Amino acid sequence: MKPITYEQAIHRLAALCSQRERCIQDICQKLTLWKFSEKDQKKIIQYLQNERFLDEKRFSKAYANDKFKYNQWGIYKIKYELKKKQIPDHLIMDALAQIDSKENRKQLRQLLESKRKTIKGKNECEINQKLIRFANSRGFPLEDIEAVISSSY
Repeated sequence: MKPITYEQAIHRLAALCSQRERCIQDICQKLTLWKFSEKDQKKIIQYLQNERFLDEKRFSKAYANDKFKYNQWGIYKIKYELKKKQIPDHLIMDALAQIDSKENRKQLRQLLESKRKTIKGKNECEINQKLIRFANSRGFPLEDIEAVISSSY
């Protein structure tokens, strides 16, 4: 792989950030792959932030919204994944605050109803345990899971 110049990196990263929201960690991984020093990485990231190509607040809200709507993740899984991307806690809380609790329960109910059709078990208790494990792995709070299961079945 041919070395990338500072200007080429800025242009490529600006184009990358224009396609979809990115976080600082994503950009750092790219720059590390391209073998840029930490000093250059900081300068490039600062430039991208100043030009509004990179915005962690915008990223965290878009990420939370997309994962909730399209991947059907619960708030715990979204929070965990944002923490893995080194997003500050206050931005995570802002992003999660935009998720409506009624929508969250509605989505959980739909998810459990569709999953229930595919689950086999010896009795109702075993089926419910499998549903709880499934919803828990998707990042939904246990209280919500139990409330949906007890009200539906």
